[in-house]
Amino acid sequence: MSSSSLPAFDIDDIPFSRRGSWLNLSRVVALHTRAEDIHLVSHTTGMHAILRLIPTRGGDPVAATVTADPSVLTWLEDGHPVMRAAFAPDHVVRLSGRDVELRLEDAAGGLTPFSGAYLFTDPMDGSLVFTSYETGRRYRITTLRGSAVATGAGALGAHDRSVTVSAGADAADDGWEVAIEELDTARPPYASSASSALSFDEIVAGSAADLSAFVDAIAPWRDDSVPATTLAAYVLWSATVSPSGFLGRESVLMSKHWMDKVWSWDHAFNALALAPGLPELALDQFLAPFDHQESSGALPDSITQSEVLYNFVKPPIHGWAFRELRSRLARPLVRAELVEAYGRLAAWTGFWLERRTAPGSDLPHYQHGNDSGWDNATTFDRDRVIESPDLAIFLAVQLDVLADLADELGLDGADAWLEHRTRIVSAALERLSDGGRFFAVGALTGERSSARSLLTLLPVLGGTLLPLSQLWALTDGIREHLTEWGLATEPVDSPEYESDGYWRGPIWAPSTLLIEQGLRSVNETALADQVADRFLALCERSGFAENFDAVTGEGLRDRAYTWTASVYLILARDRTARRSA
Repeated sequence: MSSSSLPAFDIDDIPFSRRGSWLNLSRVVALHTRAEDIHLVSHTTGMHAILRLIPTRGGDPVAATVTADPSVLTWLEDGHPVMRAAFAPDHVVRLSGRDVELRLEDAAGGLTPFSGAYLFTDPMDGSLVFTSYETGRRYRITTLRGSAVATGAGALGAHDRSVTVSAGADAADDGWEVAIEELDTARPPYASSASSALSFDEIVAGSAADLSAFVDAIAPWRDDSVPATTLAAYVLWSATVSPSGFLGRESVLMSKHWMDKVWSWDHAFNALALAPGLPELALDQFLAPFDHQESSGALPDSITQSEVLYNFVKPPIHGWAFRELRSRLARPLVRAELVEAYGRLAAWTGFWLERRTAPGSDLPHYQHGNDSGWDNATTFDRDRVIESPDLAIFLAVQLDVLADLADELGLDGADAWLEHRTRIVSAALERLSDGGRFFAVGALTGERSSARSLLTLLPVLGGTLLPLSQLWALTDGIREHLTEWGLATEPVDSPEYESDGYWRGPIWAPSTLLIEQGLRSVNETALADQVADRFLALCERSGFAENFDAVTGEGLRDRAYTWTASVYLILARDRTARRSA
């Protein structure tokens, strides 16, 4: 796949980066914040804009448009390229220009004892270095062609700190080129690195080849009926970071915008998309939260390079996800891997049975909407601490998976897992259903929620664990949520519906896949096909946003969300396989 055949994308929606790098180039510099200029952004210790990239001529900004494909970012003046950026294989940013200068400005805009950037010239090799309090890292600028002049080197406090790169009077025809590295404290001069010997065009071609290999691995089935496949793969590929800090595995962040974490249910969808072609990377995604599993069995809420949060948890979809993962992986799991997964899932299940099931109850509870992953869903309006049918059935499915694993591995415990499963399903049918639809109940108040959230229809994932009458009621409810574009998380005729209400209306990828899979498990194939087809069309129209307006199909919030891209890839692969069967 050459650079010319790669899909173009809007840099305002999708950041420009490369697999392994903790850096990206984008106008998005903070939560819901877009700058006028492209910035170098780091995700080390969180999302931080480091440098502002401004093409200039004679010191004045040049009016340039910016185009992007997965291998190269290009600034155009009157349709002609004047500046380009690419990521080298060692995660170094290379910038090349002609007929313009490049001004690299400190994005922080000031220096205090605890914030901002400091600029100095390194006497070791003459490079120019910005240090950042926000990331605790250094950003070394090495001139490969042309010259670089610093303003504000050594300055303290409020001061202009910038580097201007130009071809120089004697080298105008050759233009200029620089390399920018993110480093800890020290490393050998860039001239000694492997990528320094590569030309800019070789770096662009190498990046295109790496992405091509990634796409071929996870989506060899692609055809013209799923035209967004390569871009979906790029969203995953570019959001993948090398091991660092608390993320000890190569990890797919949820985004290289502000949602730059690994949450303990988002990761599972990325694992499923990667499984058919990149099994080791897929297993790393599935296991990443388990690396930080507490002694209680709880998984963290989220993980970043610099923090692990335990103030909330996420729903126990991991039994279902592990079963799906095994069915999609390109290789069988060996016994040691199965034993590890069994132990992790058993401890996670034990947390819900022992630490989140109140005395006298047979049902686990959420302490807050964040525990469910549906932060502000209407199901939590009456009570925050609830016994919810999605949680009960997720846990029942996980118990079923544990029982099967125990039998497969020749371990004791299968009968005990099944007894827990039967008790929880029975309690859910008795306490959280009126014989028809499911609802949530306050764990402290016993009050029934009247909310119509899609959350209470997720038990369809339980399939044949539920009686047929309950499944009919679930499918009827699912139809009420189906719009032209997919499954609204709150019915559009609900008084609580909000078009950009997060989990109070918009369409989301995970709920789409969980319900689509549940419908197929009970042979509701026509409805499952509708759900899948509409979500695929939605992504092909509106990209891979965090969520979507259920009525207009407009992408909302973070516009480059990896679980959205992953669910697109999963549904596209499955539909392609069904059509070719």
